[in-house]
Amino acid sequence: MAKTPRLLASAAALFLAVAAQAEPDLEAGAKLFSKCTSCHQIGSNTKKRVGPNLNELNGRIAGSIEDFPYSKSMTRAGQEGLIWTNETLDAFLADPKVYIPKTKMSYRGMKDPEDRLNLIAYLNTFSANMASHSAGDPHDLDPAILALVGDKEYGEYLSGDCKTCHQADGSAEGIPPITGWPVDDFVYVMHAYKNKDRNHPVMQMMAGRLSNEEIAALAAYFADLEE
Repeated sequence: MAKTPRLLASAAALFLAVAAQAEPDLEAGAKLFSKCTSCHQIGSNTKKRVGPNLNELNGRIAGSIEDFPYSKSMTRAGQEGLIWTNETLDAFLADPKVYIPKTKMSYRGMKDPEDRLNLIAYLNTFSANMASHSAGDPHDLDPAILALVGDKEYGEYLSGDCKTCHQADGSAEGIPPITGWPVDDFVYVMHAYKNKDRNHPVMQMMAGRLSNEEIAALAAYFADLEE
């Protein structure tokens, strides 16, 4: 595996530099991913294709999906400690066969750093560990919003729309789980979408329909669901 410290450091520096200059464009990332779908699936009800599914990719050990026929080089990369993060994904996507020689992935690489930023941002919307704790301090919100005590029964009534995508049992089948989240985290993330500080058109629309009291109710309901 050609994951030298110098290569990874350069990739990390470039990724952070591009990220600092541009807000990721999720729609552009989705369009870029459409070119990957002949080999990879993402989201609900994924099936094995030429490549593995990319749900929960960020934070995954390379070559770790059970029963998937990875190349020996990809399996060895995971055994040697390669974990997919923004920076390692950026380096791999730039030139897969340089980053992991003899990988089965035939893609020649995505040369535009901004394209890679957008694609990785889109993939991250399907990784639970990127769905919370990633956009700042929840106490940046008006304390009066955080102080609202949600009505759990009302939250259960409102939760139907959430459960069309998110699994009530906390499983992550393509959509990040929200069961068992701390109330403050849930409230912060929903308000980040409501205020369009987080760039996901569907979630912006859904959160924009909710009042502060309704967000508090949903937070209270999902916080106490048992996984």
